Amino acid sequence: MIDFRLALGLVVVLIANAQDTPRGSVPTPPKGAAPKTVDGHPDLSGYWRDDGNAHPHGNIGKDLPEFKLPFTPAGEAAHQYNIEHTVDPESRCLPGGIPREDAGDGGFQLLQVPGDAVFLYQYGTFRLIPVDGRKHSEDPDPSYFGEAIGSWDGDTFVIDSIGFKDANTWADENADPHSGQLHTVEHWTRPDLGHLHLELLIEDPKFYTQPIHFQRSWLLSPGRQTREEACTENNIDVFSGHLGPGPGAIRADGTRGYDHPAPLPPLPSKDNPARTILPPGVN
Repeated sequence: MIDFRLALGLVVVLIANAQDTPRGSVPTPPKGAAPKTVDGHPDLSGYWRDDGNAHPHGNIGKDLPEFKLPFTPAGEAAHQYNIEHTVDPESRCLPGGIPREDAGDGGFQLLQVPGDAVFLYQYGTFRLIPVDGRKHSEDPDPSYFGEAIGSWDGDTFVIDSIGFKDANTWADENADPHSGQLHTVEHWTRPDLGHLHLELLIEDPKFYTQPIHFQRSWLLSPGRQTREEACTENNIDVFSGHLGPGPGAIRADGTRGYDHPAPLPPLPSKDNPARTILPPGVN
């Protein structure tokens, strides 16, 4: 039998610990020069977390005036369809894909070995980047992360990707669409030990009238690693059928959520002791 009193105590401790850390604070990354691999390229390996500056996170239009994306008529129609009819693919345990993973605030682990680079994401997804001089296939099978080809331009790691799925996928967390004509070019640099920077070019002539430029940075988080996660295990969101379409409320500043959320209750104190409410029949 579950000890509900113990569980409540743990929740209180976790909340207290969270409130001891200022909201939005980011740990200071380690300092030093970027490491090199045996072949002389910067070593991008490590666990990388959001630096807290990619505002609003999850939005590929974050660097555009008023966050307005340059939709074509087809792109505007696809965006409206996603808002009104499409349940968030990630909430259904489908891979986020690119460019969504580049725009979100989830951390990732990057492993770099001769001939390959691998991104390990949350939710049990991964992306393998061959770095062996190959060219794109003439007709790649569509996939969530596309057919990615890696190369080096000096100290910059370049990932060129085509061959994306055009269904059951969003370009970001705001239900912005992409078509099968999506083409992304990522420029990854490690200016020092503690930082990883991305310059991303998004091209999709079917849905956007011009290329979209996106940039952000991550911080090294020593000692962390991507952990096993099974999205479908005990996931009532996936199997109950109660999820609605669209990304939810989007504020004027481009972030997601409600403008006037209800305040959190105060932490227990001497004058406001914790009260345990147990389900009927549980002592």
